[in-house]
Amino acid sequence: MSDYPAPPFDTKIAIVVRDDLATWQRLNVTAFLASGIAAAHPQLVGLPYLDADDTSYLPLLGMPVLVFEADAPTLRAVRERAVRRSLPTALYTSDMFRTGHDEANRSVVRAVRGDDLDVVGIAAFGPKSAVDKSVKGAGLHP
Repeated sequence: MSDYPAPPFDTKIAIVVRDDLATWQRLNVTAFLASGIAAAHPQLVGLPYLDADDTSYLPLLGMPVLVFEADAPTLRAVRERAVRRSLPTALYTSDMFRTGHDEANRSVVRAVRGDDLDVVGIAAFGPKSAVDKSVKGAGLHP
């Protein structure tokens, strides 16, 4: 247990991944989505870490990231609610598993209307209550 009190957070980062993905896919999607939130909101990233030997490590997000899982219909609902609430979101679709680079990823997303995207993962950042309402129906990832 830490000697430091946990800071209060009035915002939240939530990631929801589809429950039928292989383990490697869940982990891959979660990493990509967390990077999207960090890239768009650099103020959420803390300072570099140092160990007792003065080895430096990269900074991390300075707040917890909650990871949930849901079925495909729930993920579609999460996307719709997050977009409706204008929450900053990161998205991963099934088509992105078949591409080899970022430009191709953007192209496969661009080709599909939002309501028709085959979402396999979504991350949202914003006020706790808005994020909680957006991820309603998703369960914490075991």
